[in-house]
This record gives sequence, C-alpha cells and structure tokens, in this order.
Amino acid sequence: MREIMRKQLKLYELSIGGMTCQHCVMHIRKALESIDGVEVEDVQIGKARIWCDEHKVDKNLLREHVEDAGYQLLGVQ
Repeated sequence: MREIMRKQLKLYELSIGGMTCQHCVMHIRKALESIDGVEVEDVQIGKARIWCDEHKVDKNLLREHVEDAGYQLLGVQ
C-alpha cells in the first residue's frame, strides 16, 4: 500500500542548516511529520528525504516548519 501511495507523491531532498546532533534530527523529523501531505523517508544531520503530496505541500510550507523548529532550509531538490 505504501508504494502505491508513493507513486502519487514527489521525492524531495532538503538541505537543512543548524543541525548538529541526533536531538536536531529528531526535532526536524517531528516538524516534518507534522505536515499533512508529507511522509518522512530519512533525516540525517544537515539533510532530509521526504515524499510530498504536491497538492498539499509547497516549498514555503516546508520552509515555515523547518524555521519554526529553529533551523534553516538551505535548499529543496
């Protein structure tokens, strides 16, 4: 079921500034998981891979959640 859903989503790789430890990783994961239309694949120091429903999520929404968590969204690919 998850693979079928992912075919309708777009994969984004986020570059995130200000992350220094595993606490930061957990904080970013929680912030991204709180967004309706986002499925978090992986979070590591300085980066995250997420699947997004492009009808619900845009780069500005991602930036808002990352910045509200206290970090900087440096790039989205």
